[in-house]
Amino acid sequence: MFKGPLTESILPRAQKNGLVHFDFLNLRDFGLGSRKKVDDTPYGGGAGMVLRVDVMAEAIAAAKSKIKNQKSKVILLTPQGKVFNHSKAVELSQKYEALILVCGHYEGFDERIRNLVDEEISIGEYVLTGGEIPAMVLIDSISRLLPGVLGTTESLNAESFTDGQLLEYPQYTRPDDYDNLTVPEILKSGNHAEIETWRKAQSIAKSQIYKKRN
Repeated sequence: MFKGPLTESILPRAQKNGLVHFDFLNLRDFGLGSRKKVDDTPYGGGAGMVLRVDVMAEAIAAAKSKIKNQKSKVILLTPQGKVFNHSKAVELSQKYEALILVCGHYEGFDERIRNLVDEEISIGEYVLTGGEIPAMVLIDSISRLLPGVLGTTESLNAESFTDGQLLEYPQYTRPDDYDNLTVPEILKSGNHAEIETWRKAQSIAKSQIYKKRN
């Protein structure tokens, strides 16, 4: 599942340049018996299968052994975690040298797995089939904040949620007129001070609309 997102666009270039490194551990490598079992039926009955705590403990221990001398954090991706945002992405990109992302799956996981992690994170109030997609969200969001990954700090400074939690101002390019929808004249004026004032006002207005919607 991770091959597509991590082999296209900015992230593979960042890996090639040594700015970031991704490693993957398959739970089945730590599974039990000839069938490499990683889950079991829930105590008390119920549908589905539950990830085993002993299997997950071995997997996390193996991941930690790869980053012994690095400041790290173990994060469990779960709907019950704190909702991920830009501030958290900045914190994780600056405070830690390595992150271990634990992807929940199947019907759920043994509650004791929570004792093996440092933090629980959610990417929103909805349910997915597993933690892989949330992990990809964190990987992309955090990696692009690392020095050199985007190639220029200007790209980061003008983005949504980075300037006092304001959304980014509207952007336009050619053609000037498309189906009677035109580019604001101020952006073609060449007056950079007025353009900056316009952009700030637009950013505030978009942010206010966003807050009302959410």
